[in-house]
Amino acid sequence: VQLQASGGGLVQPGGSLRLSCAASGSISRFNVMGWYRQAPGRERELVASIPSGGSTNYADSVKGRFTISRDNAKNTVFLQMNSLKPEDTAVYYCMLRQASGTRYWGQGTQVTVSS
Repeated sequence: VQLQASGGGLVQPGGSLRLSCAASGSISRFNVMGWYRQAPGRERELVASIPSGGSTNYADSVKGRFTISRDNAKNTVFLQMNSLKPEDTAVYYCMLRQASGTRYWGQGTQVTVSS
């Protein structure tokens, strides 16, 4: 399984970005896709996740600002990030967890929120 993420960049506070991540390979029918982030000096943390057939889950810090969605036919997950804050600056990683529990990670994409 391979994950290819895109969409990061530099944005001013209050701006928006949309991340995409396409998974390829042998993917179980039931799976969970999500986004994590890691800021310098901090541990990787969950941002949002969405199963192939269920409800979404968000970190408290992004609720109301970020929206995760997916296209099951294309095994692609999206993260729409609005009202971005400097504290959202981090490397964002997409993740896929198979029904077996095995996790796969994308290569990471930098998001920088700065004026």
